[in-house]
Formats: sequence, structure tokens, C-alpha cells
Amino acid sequence: MTVRTRFAPSPTGFLHIGGLRTALFCWLYARRQAGRFILRIEDTDLERSTDAAIQQILDGLEWAGLDHDEGPFYQTKRFDRYKQVIEELLAKGSAYRCYCTKDELEQLRAEQIARGEKPRYDGRWRDRSDSRPGVAPVVRFKNPLAGEVVVDDVVHGRVVFQNTELDDLIIARSDGTPTYNFCVVVDDMDMEITHVIRGDDHLNNTPRQLNMLLALGRKPPIYAHLPMILGSDGAKLSKRHGAVSVLQYRDEGFLPEAVLNYLVRLGWSHGDQEIFSIEEMVRLFDIADVNKSASAFNAEKLIWLNQQHMMRAPVARMIALLRWHLDREGVAARDDAQLEQIVLAQRERAKTVKEMALNSLFFFRAPAAFDEKAVRKHVTGDILVLLGEVSTDLGRLPSWSAPEIHDLISGFAAAKGITLGKLAQPIRLAVCGGTVSPPIDATLAILGKEESLSRLSKARVLWGA
Repeated sequence: MTVRTRFAPSPTGFLHIGGLRTALFCWLYARRQAGRFILRIEDTDLERSTDAAIQQILDGLEWAGLDHDEGPFYQTKRFDRYKQVIEELLAKGSAYRCYCTKDELEQLRAEQIARGEKPRYDGRWRDRSDSRPGVAPVVRFKNPLAGEVVVDDVVHGRVVFQNTELDDLIIARSDGTPTYNFCVVVDDMDMEITHVIRGDDHLNNTPRQLNMLLALGRKPPIYAHLPMILGSDGAKLSKRHGAVSVLQYRDEGFLPEAVLNYLVRLGWSHGDQEIFSIEEMVRLFDIADVNKSASAFNAEKLIWLNQQHMMRAPVARMIALLRWHLDREGVAARDDAQLEQIVLAQRERAKTVKEMALNSLFFFRAPAAFDEKAVRKHVTGDILVLLGEVSTDLGRLPSWSAPEIHDLISGFAAAKGITLGKLAQPIRLAVCGGTVSPPIDATLAILGKEESLSRLSKARVLWGA
């Protein structure tokens, strides 16, 4: 048997962190089992589904590297197939047309609530064959009236539902359009899905879907319902916790492998290991090892993992990511050698690639202003004189490299009887505009000789030298 999993988002909003974890678990299981990962867009909600949301889902999965083997399939393009199966169920007596009006159903609901009963359709058209002129009927699935539905869930274990708790589900609306729960059944059947891995908010849909599959004479897939992701405060995950668009994590400078590493640990573990490469996840992940307890989203842990992956990523990859973020800041950085130096100097000083880019803008733009408080603290008349002298010495360096710059500045400070910091900070202010940068020798080396000396000269003039 070839394992076939599917990720089936509804394009009624953006792809968020919970949806991405579901996609990841489906993708990992399919990859580990040498199976197939199918992408399906469940867009039957015609009023709320949008093309923009579909594109955002596709872009988010592409950014994360969760490539699909088949699809994307769109439910709105399969309506003829759904109608065919509905007719099949009607013909074999497993479905029926219900001509109840909206007013009748509202009255039924009100009466049941008044009696303290659970509101549900009472099956009044279940065994009727007549019709009601002028009323467009819905089609309902004829759910078994007795017995139980057993879901042998990989994550939750044996879950039992009583058929008496399930009413006859509408599978086609009065306008003929099929409903979500029915479309899912037909899709899983036609696409030969072997493992349905999805959030446990879908667990209550499963008994209805199982009954429909059995009525169609099909073997149900294996189900695995994933635990919820909660906010750090135990509440349902929301935007304030991090349930934002997946692409927002890209824009904020997170590496996709770091985000996936974080998500795989929400409900799954491999000993005490915290940091996983994509290859390790594929090799080690098993859906049977997923814990059924809800997991809490921890933004600080995600940031820590991102920094770890930044430090481990190949330099060439970091160069490409840094260039992308610099482009977004209006900086066209095309010198790979310079970007490599920046990556090596900044990768342990930044938690995200966006932070690295923002902290590196001074390499491409001379400071338009200086930290006035720092100038008052670090720049005195004596220091201005020394800045002039050290600039002259730097200008005589035959080779502009970090080691030679370090030796010159250190030797100069020692000869003048001052600490290295007394000299390095005003130099840093002059070339960066502030007091935070990589080590001053690396900073000047990356800036280049001409640019460094030019900035030093301009700063001295502004400071009154």
C-alpha cells in the first residue's frame, strides 16, 4: 500500500501556524513512508473563499518547502462528480430529499430547546417519497438509526460515537451545491487517501464521514487527529499569540526550516533533541508518536530556534535571505563578497534575518545623524585629535583587512595610553551613527577603506575638528 496523505485547507483566510503544522505532519509522514502528499483546496464556501487566500496558501507552502506530489485540486471544479455520487446515494436509498421549510426547521428547533432537548433534525422526510411543489429540497444522508461508530484514531485511540447522537446530515443544499462534509468524503475516496491527518477540531466530523464512506462501500482511511495549539496563556491560539499568516513569519525574517522545526515539536518529540534539520524530521517522524495533549505556542522558543538555524545555515543561503530583506528596505546589495562578510559578522548578533538586515543598513547608507547622547559621552576635544591621527595611519595601511585594522587601532590606543574602547567607540559612532556594530575592525573591513575614511572625515568636521 502506498501511503497517501492530503492537506486540505479552506481558502477563507490566510494559512496560519496551526494549518502549517497540519501540512507539515502530512508531508513528513508521506515523505518518510515514500508516499504521496496531495494538496486539495476546499473552496465550497463560495461566499468566503477568495483567490487571494488561495494564492496565500500556495505561497506559504512554497516558502515552507512543503512540496505536493498531486494537485492542487479544487472542490469547486468537482461539482459534477459530487452530484454523481449524490445520485448514487439517492438511488440506493442511502440519501433522501427533504422538503422542510426554514420556518418548519426553526419551529422544530424552538420546540426541542423548550423541552430541554438537543436541537437536531428529526428525520420527518426520511421515509417519504412525495414532494412539496414550490419548495427546493435539500438532500440528506440517511444516517444509521442505531449502533455505534468507532474511530480507531492514531493519536486519540479508540473513540466511540453513538449513531443516535447523529442526525441526517445535509449533503446538498437547496441550490444543489454540495456541503463540506460530503465533499471531503468523495475527495478522500476518489483520491485514495490512506491517512487523514488533521486537527482534532475535525474529530466530531469523522463519524458522519465514516458512515458515508461505508454507505458507498469504501474502506475508510486511517485517521490521526492532531492536538490543538494553544496560546501561552492556555487560551485558543489567536493573532496576539502568533496565529498570523505564515508569510508574515517570512517577512519578519524567520527561516522556514526554523519554523518547521518549532512546529514539529508541538505534539511530537524525539528524546530530548530540540534542533532538527528537515532531513532529520523526515527520517525520524512518525504520526504514531504524536501526543494527544494540546501544545502551547511559545514565541521566545521560536526566536531561539530561528537564531540556531541562522548560525547553522550555509553562508550562501544566508546571503540570499539577507539580500531579500535588504531589497525590502530599499537597498540593492549585489556584492556577494561583502554580503558574506556581513553574514559572518552579524549572524550571531541577530535573532532574525530582518533584524540582521536592519542592523546592517549602515554598511550601505552613511549615517544621516549621530546618537547625540553617545557623541557627548565619547567625543571630546582630545579624542577628535586622536581620530585625526588614527585616520591618517589607517590611510597608510597597505592592505585593508580586519586583522591589520585591529593591529593598527590596538597599537595606536596602547601608544596613546588609552583603552581600545576609548578609541573604538568614537570610530564606530563616526561610521555607523551609533554605538552598536560588529567589532570595529570587521566593521571597517566590510565598509572598505575609502568609505571608512570618508565617514571618519565627515564626522570629525561635524563634531568640530
